[in-house]
Amino acid sequence: MRRISRIFVHCTASYQNSTTEATLRAEFKRNGWKNPGYHYVIKTDGNIIVMLDESKVANGVKDYNSHSIHVAWIGGIDRDHPKGIDNRTPEQKVALFDLLTKLKLKYPDAMIMGHRDISPDLNHNGVVDPWERIKECPCFDAMIEYMDINKITV
Repeated sequence: MRRISRIFVHCTASYQNSTTEATLRAEFKRNGWKNPGYHYVIKTDGNIIVMLDESKVANGVKDYNSHSIHVAWIGGIDRDHPKGIDNRTPEQKVALFDLLTKLKLKYPDAMIMGHRDISPDLNHNGVVDPWERIKECPCFDAMIEYMDINKITV
């Protein structure tokens, strides 16, 4: 079993009504990746797609994948807001919270964080400021939203 130190939260950076499991898999293949970028994807209705077994390495965050689990929610962009936006449905929020809780219980030493949280702290103030982010993904502050889950110890 892999030693998991991070659970990354992502958005698919797509429209909620135009993304399917097939389009995600095709996109990863088109990028030349052997495995998808996510282990789990949460659909707008809250149902969870298993894209990859947790024992396998996903291609979610360069240089962090071998010790990470990747969870994405479908969305992050809408037609009226071309930049990243937190447009999770209530069902996605519940499913994401529940899945992250289960994963944290399974991997108690892992830190839940957003993809954007591994951006460099260019001004060395101990915080990745908005202007330092390489990506907006997952379009909300996962470390704050899931702070209580991160406190779980077994």
